[in-house]
Amino acid sequence: MKEILLTAKFRVRNPVDGSQITPDIFTGKRIDEIEEFELSVGNKKNKLKEFFKVSGEVSETPENQTIVINGGVQSFQGIGKGMTDGLIRFEGDAGLYTGEEMVGGSIIVHGNAGSWTGACMKGGLIEVHGDAGNQIGASYRGSPHGMSGGSIIVHGSAGYEIGAWMRDGLIHIEKNAGQFAGVHMQGGSVLISGDCGGRLGAQMTGGKIALLGHIPSILPSFTFDGKREKVKVGETKIEQPFYRFTGDLNEKGNGKLFISIGKNPHLKFYEKFIE
Repeated sequence: MKEILLTAKFRVRNPVDGSQITPDIFTGKRIDEIEEFELSVGNKKNKLKEFFKVSGEVSETPENQTIVINGGVQSFQGIGKGMTDGLIRFEGDAGLYTGEEMVGGSIIVHGNAGSWTGACMKGGLIEVHGDAGNQIGASYRGSPHGMSGGSIIVHGSAGYEIGAWMRDGLIHIEKNAGQFAGVHMQGGSVLISGDCGGRLGAQMTGGKIALLGHIPSILPSFTFDGKREKVKVGETKIEQPFYRFTGDLNEKGNGKLFISIGKNPHLKFYEKFIE
């Protein structure tokens, strides 16, 4: 693959629209053309070369294009928006809306990622080696259409409302997640390897959430559905005992919660409902 290197010249404080930074838009351009791209900063426009030193090779097709971003660019929003192929690699932190509406390709963040990473994502892979913010893989505010495909892997922790209005795809949080994970979830799978802040799966109608850590309580609008000795989330098979719950009954939902038995001894009272 051919590689374009964007090296940040300084840390930008004001929000910058970075949605033009994708393999789809870079391919077929000369380096000097890429340098002249205009990025919106509030009601003004600045050229990309004002923020980054640009070097490397440009591919003729997105699938053969890698974009490497050196330096923290937390103020740049929407990098990788709608990308269909190729690779974006952050050697530092990423900002809000990274990979929003992504269709294919990969985004690798060797740092932390901002809120709404993978918002309305349709395909591809986003991998965050640090922590992530709120609403990972979620819908935009006011929209019932969240993530519908692809995979998001966060090796650290994430905030609240991950997978809100999710319809398909996979989100894996390897550490802890905040409240309302899977809120309004309609399909797809969420795996949380650490603890969860509570209100898991609120108003979900479909899909699967597996929690390997601790949760304070289960919403009363979920019905206890017995024990399971294992669960499969995406391609991952987890062989340990779980409590299974179905809901959210307030929405006439048929979503499934798989809650670790070993990490939640305070939920043992549900066992009296097993015939």
